[in-house]
Amino acid sequence: MTANPPEHTGRRDLDPHLARYAARTAGMTASEIRALFAVASRPEVVSLAGGMPNLAALPLDTLSSQVGEIIAEDGLVALQYGSAQGVPALREQICEVMAMEDISAHPDDIVVTVGSQMGLDMVTRLFCDPGDIVLAEGPSYVGALGSFAAYQAKVVHVVMDDQGLVPEALREALATAERAGQRVKFLYTIPNFHNPAGVTLAVERRAEILAICRAHGVLVVEDNPYGLLGFDGQTYPALRSLDPDNVVYLGSFSKTFASGLRVGWVLAPHAVREKLVLAAESATLCPPTFNQMIVSRYLATHDWKGQIKTFRENYRERRDAMLSALEQHLPSGCSWTHPDGGFYVWVTVPEGVDTKAMLPRAVTARVAYASGTGFYADGFGSRQMRLSYCYPTPERIKEGVRRLAAVLESEMDLVRTFGNVSMRAIPGPETPSPDTA
Repeated sequence: MTANPPEHTGRRDLDPHLARYAARTAGMTASEIRALFAVASRPEVVSLAGGMPNLAALPLDTLSSQVGEIIAEDGLVALQYGSAQGVPALREQICEVMAMEDISAHPDDIVVTVGSQMGLDMVTRLFCDPGDIVLAEGPSYVGALGSFAAYQAKVVHVVMDDQGLVPEALREALATAERAGQRVKFLYTIPNFHNPAGVTLAVERRAEILAICRAHGVLVVEDNPYGLLGFDGQTYPALRSLDPDNVVYLGSFSKTFASGLRVGWVLAPHAVREKLVLAAESATLCPPTFNQMIVSRYLATHDWKGQIKTFRENYRERRDAMLSALEQHLPSGCSWTHPDGGFYVWVTVPEGVDTKAMLPRAVTARVAYASGTGFYADGFGSRQMRLSYCYPTPERIKEGVRRLAAVLESEMDLVRTFGNVSMRAIPGPETPSPDTA
């Protein structure tokens, strides 16, 4: 007896594989603005959207020579499979980098990853079952929200202010989850120069937040790609340095060296490290040895601390240009954060203006930004936008803000004439892309 052939209805399915997908793919939502960024990448458009590092400050001639030396001297190793945990020499050097933020670590507890995004994905895969709760600042990094959604975890946002995560709000979120019988697996936090909010967790709050999490049996996942990019040169004690047994630390060379190499790492308690290695083997078998050796050679032979100082000075100049332009051009009723490091300013616009609805008109006016809704898992953020100052020159930043201000003025005129023009918020994070990293 043979199975009956599928019935022809005359309708053509757009995706013939739809019935085969795993349930978890329901949380994978394509960015609604991705097509717009194909336009935004044109040279005539000032993009204040993407968090791309300014690589023009790197010593490219020196790096070019070093890459050739690696191939000539160690090519048979550099181009071969390696350990899932990462090159031992690089793991030792990562310990030196983390020591700048008071972290005392052993190379054996480090797992090198293909960017810190891979580390975040692995940590979520290891800890989260469908329906588990992850606490995260509101707003939060779009790439983290995408990973949490992919593993069907539910994100509960915790309020921030100008001093970072609010401890009392964290207590309330944990108490609410416990009363509802929900399992909170971890707190995900970006304590330094937050993406997208630009604020930094106050030092006096750090121990309190760690104590709250420990009292409730909740792990802390600390994502810290910007910690060495404070504009006054100050570094803050990492959460990991204050509670090594209950903090998983994510680090990256994407912001302090070269994002295209995709080299990050996870520092985890020893038992967690073992499972991370297994997860890394199943995901990539091993991170690219060649890329790791480039980073290791750079750290060994270059004044990488001096290079970070150069990056800080460049970004501080761009931050100053951004804040000055916002003060000069943005209409009354707008407010914004004043970052002391990192890449981003978080802008709040007047009531009635929807930054997601406004984005196509902004791109038409040859300026782009990241609308706030992408940084929330629950549809909020329609009055916010993230402006990135790391990549454009100060002159381009000023021109971009001037164009943005004109679009905002027009939008506010529409609101005054026709009332609230906000679009209905659609809950759920967007899948990350380099445009919103």
